[in-house]
Amino acid sequence: MNKAKISPSMMCADIGALSETLRIFEKNHIEYLHIDIMDGSFVPNITMGTDYCRQLRRLTDIPLDIHLMVENPQEKLGWFDIGPGDIVSVHYEAACHLQRTLACLKEQGVTVFAALNPATSVELLRYVLDDLDGVLLMTVNPGFAGQKAIPATIEKIRDTRLMLEKTGHQDMWIEVDGNVSLENAVKMRRAGADIFVGGTAGLFRDGQVTDQSVRELREAIQRGE
Repeated sequence: MNKAKISPSMMCADIGALSETLRIFEKNHIEYLHIDIMDGSFVPNITMGTDYCRQLRRLTDIPLDIHLMVENPQEKLGWFDIGPGDIVSVHYEAACHLQRTLACLKEQGVTVFAALNPATSVELLRYVLDDLDGVLLMTVNPGFAGQKAIPATIEKIRDTRLMLEKTGHQDMWIEVDGNVSLENAVKMRRAGADIFVGGTAGLFRDGQVTDQSVRELREAIQRGE
């Protein structure tokens, strides 16, 4: 099992307290910052963009975890200031030529993930596993924060871990995104998840992040080990 990591969902962060929030993350050794890029087409919402990513670069050295929820992502990779140490996730459902897109990202030296919506089978990634560093599993339908996790996605995490082990990719990361509450984090870790996107359910409780909320999420993840 890989060492567990936390990737806070920055769409949940109070923009007015961004500097303070980032200092809390740095103090608590947060591993990534999860950036949801939504285009209003692939998902029914519009969120962060290229300038937000550039501003975060100036404010912190924490690597970015860029989740592209956009149509035709292969045409937009050049828009983002991405580099070694960052994670970039591309949706299977949005990429017409997924392998080509993944290979392009690999050439840039980033950590490459494929993202799957809840109803999309992980088996569809079988023939691009060698092009991947990890899989991002949506445990809610993408687009909005605050949704309840779909129960079947816990089994999907388990199935994904089993497939990775059977195909010789046992060290590949599994990231989970959606309703990562303290209760769900335990179940997700037991099922085989490694990276946990912390949103309103487990990290930004009452709209704010604290040392305590980070500590409690880490402890919940550890209980699943």
